[in-house]
Amino acid sequence: MSPLYIVSNATPIFSYLNTITFLLQPLHSHLSLLFFPYFPLFSLQTDTMVVHSQPTALDHCSLIKTCKPTTSVFNGIPVVNLRDPEAKTLIVKACEEYGFFKLVNHGVPMEFITRLETEALKFFNFPQSYKDKAGPPDPFGYGCKMIGSNGDMGWIEYLLLNTNPQITSQKTHTVFRENREIFRSAVDDYIQAVKRMTFEVVELMADGLKIEPRDALSRPLRDEKSDSCFRLNHYPPCPELQALSGRNLIGFGEHTDPQIISVLRSNNTSGLQIFLKDKTWVSVPPDHASFFINVGDALQVMTNGRLRSVRHRVLADSVSSRLSMIYFGGPPLNEKIVPLASLMAKGEESLYKEFTWWEYKTSAYKSRLGDYRLGLFEKTASGL
Repeated sequence: MSPLYIVSNATPIFSYLNTITFLLQPLHSHLSLLFFPYFPLFSLQTDTMVVHSQPTALDHCSLIKTCKPTTSVFNGIPVVNLRDPEAKTLIVKACEEYGFFKLVNHGVPMEFITRLETEALKFFNFPQSYKDKAGPPDPFGYGCKMIGSNGDMGWIEYLLLNTNPQITSQKTHTVFRENREIFRSAVDDYIQAVKRMTFEVVELMADGLKIEPRDALSRPLRDEKSDSCFRLNHYPPCPELQALSGRNLIGFGEHTDPQIISVLRSNNTSGLQIFLKDKTWVSVPPDHASFFINVGDALQVMTNGRLRSVRHRVLADSVSSRLSMIYFGGPPLNEKIVPLASLMAKGEESLYKEFTWWEYKTSAYKSRLGDYRLGLFEKTASGL
């Protein structure tokens, strides 16, 4: 193995990057095959740290962003018990303040959660050649490090699956054809249970906002043409690279979710961070038995800005792998995204131009992760 050089301000400070750890960890033996040849170049806000690997591997290097370490763990995340008689009020309050809350007593069987986590980890621990049969994403299927098609990168591998039986994807079929019926069953059982919970959450939200009819938020999600999707994200540990950089490696860069609502569950590895109103990033304590609910961009528009989509990101861990499962509840492609009439005060103007979900989704997919995508659809001050 040829030497690796770290260059900071053009001065070499390290001659070897130890990659043996991956090879010695049985759990990640296959992941080592995935990441061993692809050591990233670090794109820092100050100095540049470049990791040069073997010449044959240079073509496969990736630009993975880093950020300054954040030690602030936020213990003020609102917690909502779905069976609490005051749940509707608590949900609205949390979404107005943070665009985010933790949901407990949710009713999704732990059996479904555990089974899907087990099957997902089996998939991500397969050899790279096996996983590649389900990629590259179109957008469904298996992806590695590349997030979208506009240059965003992260220390991540993932599976993106459609939840609408009317939408077929050859890549999705490949995942299940190659990985037994038990994986499909685990995904289906989990998604159906999470959907039922999500419908209940948004209907309680509608009650709290006094929206009429009560199904104004759940109807687009229940629609047979709903453009919803499901994502399994795997963030392998990265001990060597993070130790060398002295910074945190970005697993999934900062962004808001474009859909109506996102429902996230992860294992007990930390990494998720949200951006508060005071412009600080804080870490969300993990809880493998609970769900975290995100307000999406579409819901922000439907409430005319009363509920705000939450900006969030995921940092890679230096020791443990993180596995997260996210259901993104989206409306049908032809659904008009406009503020709900029952929420608008007399004489209140919409803050946003009228658009369809297809138009917003198309625009979002042309943007970078960190872009403020709703900005293109806001009315100007003069227009108001």
